Amino acid sequence: QVQLVESGGGPVQVGGSLRLSCAASGGTFRSYTMLWFRQAPGKEREFVASIMSIYGSTNYADSVKGRFTISRDNAKNTVFLQMNSLNPEDTAVYYCAAQVRSSRYWGQGTQVTVSS
Repeated sequence: QVQLVESGGGPVQVGGSLRLSCAASGGTFRSYTMLWFRQAPGKEREFVASIMSIYGSTNYADSVKGRFTISRDNAKNTVFLQMNSLNPEDTAVYYCAAQVRSSRYWGQGTQVTVSS
């Protein structure tokens, strides 16, 4: 069983930055593909970014390319999401997820609120 705990969310002004963290426990973190999703009020959960277990290849949603960076520290069992140039459309609950073969585990989410 994989447990994920996100942190780092909060209020931020337009144009500001936040760094989300997701600490994992249980299993072998370095073998997991790690992902970030977000869900805004009244909308479906959407993919934000992912980082593969091997070579650390990354992938981003078009809406965040060039502004967000996903990274991982396998020694600390942690994945990060650096978010820059935030705008109100980035307001959402952000969830990290671990893809373990055919299973996906989710964290509880952390709220990010961008205001002007």
